[in-house]
Formats: sequence, C-alpha cells, structure tokens
Amino acid sequence: MDEQMLARINALAKKKKTVGLTEAEQEEQKQLYRIYLGEIRQQFSRTLDSVSVEEKDGTVVPFKEAYKKKK
Repeated sequence: MDEQMLARINALAKKKKTVGLTEAEQEEQKQLYRIYLGEIRQQFSRTLDSVSVEEKDGTVVPFKEAYKKKK
C-alpha cells in the first residue's frame, strides 16, 4: 500500500469523526480498508511461513504444518 492510499484512509477517518462521510466516501473507505486488511493478512501469512516450531521429539517443522497437526 502506498503512502497516498494511507493518507486517504487517514483523511477519511478524520472526516468521518468530525463532519461525517457521504455515501460515496463511505464506499471508498470500505474499499480502501479491504485493500489494507488484505495486505496485512498477506504479510502475516508470509511471516508465518518463516516461523518454525520445535516438536517435543526435537524435530523442527514449519509453523503452518505444526498447527495443522493439532487441529
């Protein structure tokens, strides 16, 4: 997400608190939040890809694999 998009999210949030948003601005804000949250989820998933868990028997497995076993 670039700085312009973050600035727009912040501007809409501030306007929402002070004077309110038009329907078009509300829809724009929803779309921007979807994009922002999607990027956060992707970053989190990539972070989990690099995390490993050491099992009780000493083996090291990727976090996502270890989590699947426990379900």
